[in-house]
Amino acid sequence: MTVTDIRGHRLTGASAPAARHYDTAVQELVLLRDDPVATVDAALTDSPDFVMAHALKAWLHLLGTEPAGLPVARAALAAVADRATTDQERGHVAALAHLVDGRWHAAARVLEDVTIVHPRDLLALFAGHQLDFFRGDSRMLRDRIARARPAWSPAVPQHHAVLGMAAFGLEETGAYAEAERAGRAAVETEPRDAWAQHAVAHVMEMQGRTDEGIAWMRRRPDAWSDGSFLAVHNWWHLALYHLERGEIDAVKDLYDGPIRGGQATLILEMIDASAMLWRLHLRGIDVGDRFAVLADAWEPVAGAGLYAFNDVHAVMAFVGAGRPDSAARVMEAQRVAMEGAGDNAAFTREVGRPVTEAIVAFGEGRFAETVRLLRAVRGIAHRFGGSHAQRDVIDLTLIEAALRAGDGGLAAALAAERTAAKPESPLARLFRLRAETLGAAA
Repeated sequence: MTVTDIRGHRLTGASAPAARHYDTAVQELVLLRDDPVATVDAALTDSPDFVMAHALKAWLHLLGTEPAGLPVARAALAAVADRATTDQERGHVAALAHLVDGRWHAAARVLEDVTIVHPRDLLALFAGHQLDFFRGDSRMLRDRIARARPAWSPAVPQHHAVLGMAAFGLEETGAYAEAERAGRAAVETEPRDAWAQHAVAHVMEMQGRTDEGIAWMRRRPDAWSDGSFLAVHNWWHLALYHLERGEIDAVKDLYDGPIRGGQATLILEMIDASAMLWRLHLRGIDVGDRFAVLADAWEPVAGAGLYAFNDVHAVMAFVGAGRPDSAARVMEAQRVAMEGAGDNAAFTREVGRPVTEAIVAFGEGRFAETVRLLRAVRGIAHRFGGSHAQRDVIDLTLIEAALRAGDGGLAAALAAERTAAKPESPLARLFRLRAETLGAAA
């Protein structure tokens, strides 16, 4: 008997009960909630030769960018490397083989081919979408999903996930109205869709719609936060709105509460914690021992050198905590990474290393050097991944460094940029006033 997933794709090595576990695990992954690893393990307990369950397990351990996930993914890949029988399965195996060896671009391209032929392969769409995000490829964030959308309708299970991914890709390419429509439609269909919730939050962040953003995130927080492993990031978005309004106590409460800055152990959550503390640090706000506690969490992975975006955020914590030796460990790992054959060599060489050096220079009070380094890379910063909202920390650091270096002309120009993008921004207004004061004193 041929066993298929919920959208009709043949599943080699699966029993009907295992296929149901697989469908549930994919749904948990695209909702970013519950425990898809445990669910896919249940599928493998039932059907040890289930090819797509092994593939899903590998994806789950790679998409978190955790160093400990790499050997698990390699083992899952080895279990099915010679067992894939359909072109779809072979595509997943080939993409995973690229990614475990650090070939991010090749993995994304293979998944592109899979979804051209199988546009309803939700796992391939979602994994490819995440790789586009990690690679900073905003065009493919949009176009990968746009290509598949004609094959989807509200009658197809998990249609909301495609709308949510479409929303994020549209937002990252500046199609804000269309992005918001798609994201809201996804959340209306499935309120637990944390990725769609977050896509709309990005729209409001980029447009400076701070009050609306707070209302959007506080409207139904239980829906997008309970059991969600994107909850910390979504709480981080709420904190960004409060930070924009200068509501520092609210930011600290969110950091100490749901952002879990003192308890973060997952790298994606530690990134959010670092990014928020560094933004507070740029404003000259005393964060107490929060940097030290966060730096402790980063210490075990400081020498991983697997992904440049992670390295930069580790160094923010180490600089904030006054740990130059730990920052130096990251930089040594970067040196090794730049000599490697994987795509992270370029991520690091082109963007990650100079941004890391700029963060270190800022911590040492060498503000003119921070300006020099960041001006050289800000136009290509997308090449090491992340979203516009996340990479905004580079611009924030550049503006603050220009002000502290006494470069009133550059600071005024950068403040004007920010005001043009967000005319009602209190922070842009503050930068503009500081730049004017600096210019008047010159």
